[in-house]
Amino acid sequence: MSAVINETAQPGKTLVSLRNLNKHYGDFAAVDNISLDIKDGEFLTFLGSSGSGKSTTLSMLAGFETPSSGEILVQGQSLVNVPPHKRDIGMVFQRYSLFPHLSVRDNIGFPLSIRKHSADEVKKRVDAMLKLVQLEAFAHRRPSQMSGGQQQRVAIARALVYEPRILLMDEPLGALDKKLREDLQDELRQLHRRLGITIVYVTHDQEEAMRLSQRIAIFSHGKIVGLGTGYDLYQNPPNAFVASFLGNSNFLKLKAQGNATAHFGNQPLAIRLTAGLHTDQDILLMIRPEKAQALSVDQAAASPLQPGWNEVAAKVTEVLFLGESQTCSVVTTGGTPMTVKALSAAGMPLQAGDAVRVRWAAADACVYTEWAESDLSKGAGVH
Repeated sequence: MSAVINETAQPGKTLVSLRNLNKHYGDFAAVDNISLDIKDGEFLTFLGSSGSGKSTTLSMLAGFETPSSGEILVQGQSLVNVPPHKRDIGMVFQRYSLFPHLSVRDNIGFPLSIRKHSADEVKKRVDAMLKLVQLEAFAHRRPSQMSGGQQQRVAIARALVYEPRILLMDEPLGALDKKLREDLQDELRQLHRRLGITIVYVTHDQEEAMRLSQRIAIFSHGKIVGLGTGYDLYQNPPNAFVASFLGNSNFLKLKAQGNATAHFGNQPLAIRLTAGLHTDQDILLMIRPEKAQALSVDQAAASPLQPGWNEVAAKVTEVLFLGESQTCSVVTTGGTPMTVKALSAAGMPLQAGDAVRVRWAAADACVYTEWAESDLSKGAGVH
């Protein structure tokens, strides 16, 4: 059965293209001039907060919303005027939208029945889907007799049974508890590997996006402001908003003193080589909490600062034990809050009120020359 393994997929080839896509509601731009290529067989996640434009973009791809302008192409063919049921696209919602009066088997088979497939073909495909989502023993139950996770598996099977080339998922696990959500995330990853189809997934959950995706498109105010692997977006965010939105960050406002140095107050710091900086230019330095170290005064004195590293004086405000890791919140002498994160096994024998030295390597900190204060609202140290 071709739905189990998509033998027609061409990994790396563009399957879907969004070109200058816009959606306006009156004067409000819900989607603002988005262009994006989606690869055949990839798992791409649209990540963003409520109202960022991610679900509206997905709805236009599904055919539930009509673009105000722009193009949606699949293998070079426009879908803009193609109705949803003729787009060969499966859809899974947060609310499972199962028929309460139908059994699991009949729910899964419904898309085939309305497409006039024979009874033998319906049975064959539904059996394959029940096995795929491991629900053979539940075939004759109704949705009300199943858990939320089981119902979501039925919804996924129903979306896959007619063998769509593309599967769209809009916050499909948002209503589930954390443990069940993580279990189904693992199942989705395995399904994607087995099926080889293209999945476009919408979520506001950063961790979910990182766990599931081969690439992530980060949305803000109707635009895609970051696109790449989770690793690249986290390690080298393209802008201050992405640095703040994806994970935790420390931000320091500096004055550039050339392409590789800057002042934090009156203290000189080394920064990544950044072409085009001029003296007294305002720049923003971003340091991930796990890339910084908090040393007691005695520890710092016994461990000379290495070339390419920076050190600022601070005072501990709080130390939190979080199981496998612990975080230390500090305030620098100039009043900027920072957070340092370390593995619990590494030890951080500090307590509130301790004087410390916070260290980081210049190569581990990103430099930004443009930002808005609203971009930094999620950062750990914003001053």
